Amino acid sequence: MIESTDRTPLPRDFFDRPVLEVAPDLLGRTLVRLTDDGPIELRLTEVEAYAGEADPGSHAYRGRTARNAVMFGPPGHAYVYFTYGMWHCLNLVCGPEGFASGVLLRAGEVRVGQDLARKRRLSARYDKELAKGPARLATALDVDRTLDGTDACAGPDSPLSVLTGTPIPPDQVLTGPRTGVGGDGATHPWRFWIDGDSTVSPYRAHTPRRRRA
Repeated sequence: MIESTDRTPLPRDFFDRPVLEVAPDLLGRTLVRLTDDGPIELRLTEVEAYAGEADPGSHAYRGRTARNAVMFGPPGHAYVYFTYGMWHCLNLVCGPEGFASGVLLRAGEVRVGQDLARKRRLSARYDKELAKGPARLATALDVDRTLDGTDACAGPDSPLSVLTGTPIPPDQVLTGPRTGVGGDGATHPWRFWIDGDSTVSPYRAHTPRRRRA
């Protein structure tokens, strides 16, 4: 039996804080995705923080572009990017407007709408694998670039929203290097996850890609 969770929407003030405060505080919260086929709800279990122009690992490190413009906007909005020509990833913008920080949603436990998520994640052998990794999470929730800029604080009719859920006590939160980040940002311990949760994705260090001749 799944315990009762707080369904109060998180206000914009929640996201209008430093990214290293928001990121671990998102663990245990409920992400709601309203699709044309019905709602999907996910309990967040793993996230990563990215600190904009102060962070070599961030898409905003070299300033504003058409791709990352949402990161410079108001907190509480979704930043969705397309990577490796195949996958989408979902982030939540936080911090003061203009500072471009955000939290990558890396993994979660699908608690409502499992059947809808399974249709999109046919390769998942078990439900714990439905959103085990940022690309899998976005796929399970039917997230693509059309949701870039969505206001997750706009109310219950928004395609994306975040509910209070059940926050995780600090002593159950682990932290370590971000997955796949190289260079000067490789050692930042800005990945946060729930200790012992089976939906958390495996850590992988950055592997430099070779240029083709």
